[in-house]
Amino acid sequence: MLQIPGTLGFGAAAIGNLYKAVPDEEAYAVIEAAWQAGLRYFDTAPHYGFGLSEKRLGQTLGELDPQASAVISSKVGRRLDPDLEGDLAADRQGFVSPEPFRSVFDYTYDAIMRSFEESQARLGRTRIDILYAHDIGRYAHGDAHEARMREFLNGGLPAMQALKEQGVVGAIGLGVNETAVCEEILGHADLDVILLAGRYTLLDQSAQKSLFPLCERRGVRIVAGAPFNSGILAKGVRQGRVAHFEYGEAPRAVIEKVAAIEDICEAYAVPLAAAALQFPLRHPVVDNVIPGIGSPCHLEKAVALMAHPIPEAFWTALHDKQLLNLST
Repeated sequence: MLQIPGTLGFGAAAIGNLYKAVPDEEAYAVIEAAWQAGLRYFDTAPHYGFGLSEKRLGQTLGELDPQASAVISSKVGRRLDPDLEGDLAADRQGFVSPEPFRSVFDYTYDAIMRSFEESQARLGRTRIDILYAHDIGRYAHGDAHEARMREFLNGGLPAMQALKEQGVVGAIGLGVNETAVCEEILGHADLDVILLAGRYTLLDQSAQKSLFPLCERRGVRIVAGAPFNSGILAKGVRQGRVAHFEYGEAPRAVIEKVAAIEDICEAYAVPLAAAALQFPLRHPVVDNVIPGIGSPCHLEKAVALMAHPIPEAFWTALHDKQLLNLST
């Protein structure tokens, strides 16, 4: 059975130069800080910096963890094609990376096999503990969803299953931002784990309606990604801060809800970010939560937030004010 160590994981998009360039030494420092803090689950993907995140993670953990005891997850479904004309100093697909590639969606059998082999090389591992299909679903693909789903079910999924049968992958699953595609794919195949971003947070409990009960019945574990919903639950909405939600500007209704949650946080002396980070783990199907971590300072704060005591009365107060649905 899949065992994900600890409750706090390391989201490695930032060390792929998400939105800004990060020097190698800073990337190595935050990985080392995470290791020293006891984190043993690291999530990355070829898309993160077009291989840069995997390379940095592989090199640093190769030195810190020569026995390969850490659990690493990576993803397939976005192949890396040469990008010989792009400005490597500019933002490309959200990353400022020196790697001369661009990522292209491809869920075919051959693309998944090739992507996995390339990830093995960058990570310096013959075995990858968890392999997720990256961004399958209507949330990412819109009207192209049906075609992408056929491509995945006929090619990518069998490839992932074959890799698991060969023993070079320990577990397979999905890395997505929606619940509908998880239920759709579970109608066709067994999965071990789902990395679900932004769908079980203080602002969005949609996953518990039908997906989580299905996962409990099928023995599927959940890793909760994006617990801060793009930042608004980390920074709050007070003091004139710019509020980002779902990768864009937060709508008024969301800002008002976060303000109401902050009022209760103040009453119980609970940091908003601590509540956001700890909340997903209250559901029995959730094993781990992975915020994006881009610096040793961010890592130190995440560890402290995870350890901050939160009284049960706080959660009850949120529920009583209809700010949180605690039904499971």
